[in-house]
Amino acid sequence: MEISAMQTAHKPLTEYKYSPQQLEKGYSDKTLYINLTENKIESKQVTQMMKEKFTGGKGFGLWYLWNGVTPQTKWDDPENEIVIAPGPVAGITQYPGAGKSLVVTLSPLTGMPMDSNVGGYFGPLLKFSGWDALEIQGKAKNDVIIVIDGNEGTIRIEEAPLEAVDGHVLGEQLTEMYAESEEDKRNIAVVTAGTAAEHTLIGLLNFTFYDVRRKVPRLKQAGRGGIGTVFRNKKIKAVVVRFRGVKGDLNHPADIAKINKAGIKLHKEICKFDNTQNRMRQVGTANIIEVMDEYDLLPTHNYKFGSHPDTYKIASNVFIEKYLTQGMADGCWYGCSLACAKAADNFKLKTGPYQGHFVTIDGPEYENAAGLGSNCGIFDPEYILEANFYCDTYGVDTISFGTITAFIMECYENGILNKEITGGLELNFGNAGAAIELLHQMSRGEGFGLIAGQGIRRIKKFLVEQYGANADFLQDIGMEQKGLEYSEYLPKESLAQQGGYGLTNKGPQHDEAWLIFMDMVNNQIPTFEDKAEALHYFPMFRTWFGLNGLCKLPWNDIVPEGNAKTAEPAKIPEHVQNYLDIFSGVTGIQIDRDELIVQSERVYNFQKIFNIRMGYGKRIHDKIPYRSAGPVTVEEYESRQERYDQQLQELINYSPDGKTTEEKVKVLRSYREAQYEKLIDAVYKRRGWTQDGVPTIEKLKEIGMDLPAVIEVVQEHL
Repeated sequence: MEISAMQTAHKPLTEYKYSPQQLEKGYSDKTLYINLTENKIESKQVTQMMKEKFTGGKGFGLWYLWNGVTPQTKWDDPENEIVIAPGPVAGITQYPGAGKSLVVTLSPLTGMPMDSNVGGYFGPLLKFSGWDALEIQGKAKNDVIIVIDGNEGTIRIEEAPLEAVDGHVLGEQLTEMYAESEEDKRNIAVVTAGTAAEHTLIGLLNFTFYDVRRKVPRLKQAGRGGIGTVFRNKKIKAVVVRFRGVKGDLNHPADIAKINKAGIKLHKEICKFDNTQNRMRQVGTANIIEVMDEYDLLPTHNYKFGSHPDTYKIASNVFIEKYLTQGMADGCWYGCSLACAKAADNFKLKTGPYQGHFVTIDGPEYENAAGLGSNCGIFDPEYILEANFYCDTYGVDTISFGTITAFIMECYENGILNKEITGGLELNFGNAGAAIELLHQMSRGEGFGLIAGQGIRRIKKFLVEQYGANADFLQDIGMEQKGLEYSEYLPKESLAQQGGYGLTNKGPQHDEAWLIFMDMVNNQIPTFEDKAEALHYFPMFRTWFGLNGLCKLPWNDIVPEGNAKTAEPAKIPEHVQNYLDIFSGVTGIQIDRDELIVQSERVYNFQKIFNIRMGYGKRIHDKIPYRSAGPVTVEEYESRQERYDQQLQELINYSPDGKTTEEKVKVLRSYREAQYEKLIDAVYKRRGWTQDGVPTIEKLKEIGMDLPAVIEVVQEHL
């Protein structure tokens, strides 16, 4: 269909006009509120309190969501919100990784606030159009698009009946529709979901950026927690922003020279060291596939194992040599020389509605290769790329899909599922054809894909209630916690990483704390107190990126010369100083390392209390599936018997001689579960929480998050 015909079919619902203002020290001091039920568009003032308590980005999103919902609000209620906010530092072009947006909503999977970090051009262009955040509430009657033109100063809501829903098609259609020329396409960014987001609870959002070399809109994802499901439930087909005139000084920073200096220093490090460190410019995050396998950390067969003889088939060099286009400036925002947004070009699809099409596929990221590949026992790089593409365009979280499929495959191999239940799909480990068909079913809204798309927590309930499955076994092997599927690292031999997953606010996602190497490989945090300190500092430090619109990869995926000789090499102190410099360079606010952590503590504790307000957030909710802490089955134990027998002997003085494997599994489990409980005690104490996981009033006063509404929630639980 012609683009002009699609646009002619649009039905304008409302328009709002404004005068775009110059940003001042990283803020416009305005946010955009849209209510789709009422077709209302209005501007809100950013208060000084918001900046002091919440900084921006994820902080602004959580604050608006808190005020938009009640403790009774469900994810599909009209009052649930989607908030997209970039943060004060976002949009600078001098320092790598400064184009991020944070998306916040109540999650269909968890019932709690979900935040997801995403690249692409949307966040910075939204900000340069005059808005520190976009807050969407209500539900439209029919499919709509929201169009923000930051140069004209107009915002429109229009019914859009004819455009596609799948992300890669819709991104292209709307980029073409709203760009005045080929050159203007780089000034367009589009947020979409996809057809599977309409039928599952694991929907994602795609954020586009126009690749001027490939001449195609590329997709980056706000993947976790079902945000795309909320988007389509609100009948939003897309959000479009258009802004031309991007420059390095649009934040009107307080001291641009300080930003320039930090950026030049990091660009030089990347140029000098990336090829010998992590090869981000060659393969992106997929550089660690074989590293994880070597250390027995690559999830395989639903996290039963940490390595596999066939991993070489999906090793990073396979993607570099056969699939990923090399030598391209693959940054997802201007000025990012780390350039990790790799892509496979002219990839011919073998299945589904786009079979035979030649497409550009973003990725695979490490998480996709591990989740879609090894965790499902599928060591086929072309399947990984195809599934990666369809997850993105259908609007499905690759991490949840991979972990769900791995769980289903283990259930199938244990006889809990069969072909009658799955509608003929033979979901054994390694069956790529069945896995991709499961994904296509999610898009079509049919078959066993409808059940799989509900997430592991609801699949477990379905299997117990409908087929009498063993609830305890499913709890042990179902790799979800708080309702969110685990991301793709095997934490069995790292107690700190078990906490890094289990003690998160939103569920088991590694963006809060990735401590496996510090803990298991380098033994840098041997005591409970050491682990608790790491599980305080690193989640707070990483939270700060989400307050400011920053990517974490330039922090520790490139390391300066001499870092190993510093007092705390895991913190990359020289890069921490860079962040202090660019924050003060933009905002004019001088902070030190301690205040950086306090900024994050305010928002982190606020999110924790938000969880409690919604009926979650207590110690009972930090329980983890045992598969993440140790061997559930005889098969698992015996695959690493020498290791586990040695641990029984050395750690608890229990002789494995003459004992059955079942006896040894039971004794080891008792020990490991007790260790996790001790870790919880230590972490709660370090974070200033009660032993039930509730922040104390003293802690909230200490960090300046003692807002009356927050204290009121806490007092009910002390």
